[in-house]
Order: sequence, then C-alpha cells, then structure tokens
Amino acid sequence: MASDKSPALLVKNAGGRRLQNRDRLEADILEQAVRVFAESGYEGASIATIAERAGLSKQNLMYYFPSKQLLYQRVLDDVLDDWLARMDMLANAHDEPRDVLRAYIGAKLRFSREQPWASRVYALEVINGAPLYGAQIRDRVVPLLRKDIAVFEAWIAAGRIAPVNATHLMFAIWAMTQSYADFSAQMALVLERRQLTRKDYEDAEILIAHMVLAAVSMPPAGEKKPP
Repeated sequence: MASDKSPALLVKNAGGRRLQNRDRLEADILEQAVRVFAESGYEGASIATIAERAGLSKQNLMYYFPSKQLLYQRVLDDVLDDWLARMDMLANAHDEPRDVLRAYIGAKLRFSREQPWASRVYALEVINGAPLYGAQIRDRVVPLLRKDIAVFEAWIAAGRIAPVNATHLMFAIWAMTQSYADFSAQMALVLERRQLTRKDYEDAEILIAHMVLAAVSMPPAGEKKPP
C-alpha cells in the first residue's frame, strides 16, 4: 500500500525525530555530568566516567560535547539559568517586603531540595575561586545582586524595613539556604536518617524566614534596633 505522506513530510518527520533524540541524549549526558562534577570537581571528573554513566562511548559523548571544559561550562550555564530564574523575585520594590522575602527564601530552599547536585557543582566552582566560570558570575549574578540590593535600599528609604546591610543579608540568606544542598549529608547524619525530608526543608524555611524578617523588622517607636 502506497504511503500517503509526501517525501518532504517524511524528511521533516525524520528530522524532528533526530532533533528529539539529540535533545534526549544531551539531557542524559548533562544529568550524569552534573552529578560527576559535583562528586569529583572539575579536575577529578572525566569524560569517560560521564559517558559510562550515560550509557555512551566516550567518542559518542564527545560528538555532543567536544571537550570536558565545554561540557562543564554547559552544566554551569544550566545551573545558573535555573537558579536565576527562581531567584528573580526582588525586582519590584512596590511589593510587600515580608511576602517577597518569604517567597525568595522558599525558592532558594526548593532549589536546594530539587537540584542538590547542581548546587554543589556551583559551590565547588566558587570555593575554588571560580577559575573557569568567574566571568559569567560577574556578568550575570553580580548585576542581579545589585538590583536586589537596590530594592532593599528602596524599602529602607521608604521606612518599610529597618536599615540593614543588604549585601550581607543576601549573603546570609544564600548561605543558610544553600547549606541544605551542600551539607545535606551531614544534616541527615545528625538527624539520624538517610536523607533530609520535605518536612526538614519546610521547617528550615519557617526558621530562616523568621530570622530574616526579624532582622529587617522596624522596632517599635522609641526602641533602638541593635547595630
């Protein structure tokens, strides 16, 4: 029976399938790469190990990512894209500070819970001085941080929050929330379980939000806020 599909349509469908297969293979490679880089760091990771975990030969993997550095850069690009998309919450100085800060802390903890390997890859790069990714951090993270600081300063100027060192407040939020990815194994050991539970993250969110909101709350009239 003759096919009712034109040659052009068959070629288009075949091209679409090849693109889907390529996207699927790249996703598999990146999923394994982020874990290997998180476990071993850039220097300790090998293309051969990543290829083996992805069920590919080294040559096949290098067809998609010709070098370890290009693969590492792609992993960090994806990590940063995801992180910044979740973190872009302080842009509007007209929103209620209490709600914005709670949402920001919640988003940071969800990233730690949902993407722990991604968080660790990024942390390792920064701990080592960001030798391969410093320019991207300067170009993408620093402007967003400065924008967030400007929002804090607008809130302070309007009397909506107490005067704080906004830069160090952001550092503190990052440290508290990211530790639930980078040090989750230690926390689980202390809590005597195999891994942190969703409730652990929920409890952390409540406590961290309480601490941050206490730091920026305006004191009652006549009461001085500690420096």
